[in-house]
Amino acid sequence: MAEQVQYKHLMPKRGSSYRQLYVAGRIRAEVIYRETVGLEPLTPEQVASEYTIPVEAVHEAIDYCVRNKDLLDAERAAEAASIIARGLDKWPYAPKDYKPDA
Repeated sequence: MAEQVQYKHLMPKRGSSYRQLYVAGRIRAEVIYRETVGLEPLTPEQVASEYTIPVEAVHEAIDYCVRNKDLLDAERAAEAASIIARGLDKWPYAPKDYKPDA
């Protein structure tokens, strides 16, 4: 059974189609987390400054995303499938040279 974690700054967003939690009910946790990884990651302090949120909220978002990778992967896959199903992966909605990941 997965451990339940109580977060001070993360909460669901009413009316959202995403199941993941939001920082202060306005920014998806994954958006914050993605700022801290990749080729040019920002420090939690830099992310907090960019989004005008407490550093503690950035740390909570990181923890949440690491613990809920399967949920985030599933939401990204569902969003990608929706984009393809609606034809939004083709011009004029996407660049003419766009090639989706295979």
